[in-house]
Amino acid sequence: MENQLFGVCPFVTAQKLLQGKWAILILHALSGGTKRFNDLEREIHITHATLSSQLKYMEKEGLVHREVYAEVPPRVEYSLTDMGRRFQPVLDSIEVWGKEYIGFLHENRA
Repeated sequence: MENQLFGVCPFVTAQKLLQGKWAILILHALSGGTKRFNDLEREIHITHATLSSQLKYMEKEGLVHREVYAEVPPRVEYSLTDMGRRFQPVLDSIEVWGKEYIGFLHENRA
């Protein structure tokens, strides 16, 4: 059923594109500007293999751009595509809601 709805239902489509627990954190990190792989790895505290897999998927889906420079050693930088940057209002909303929820938790668990 999900595959039938992918590309038709906006919620299923967004869920499919943001699969994996790291997608939102990667989008957030790249929303600050272009980053190299190792910088993302350190900033997010993610394993090399997981980051590589997530970036490849997000590049294939048109959210992330990968730029390889012909240098020795090769330099690779990642940035958001136009479509990836259009996710910024969602990130802003998640931040606002997340802060409100953290406050809620502190109030109700004290």
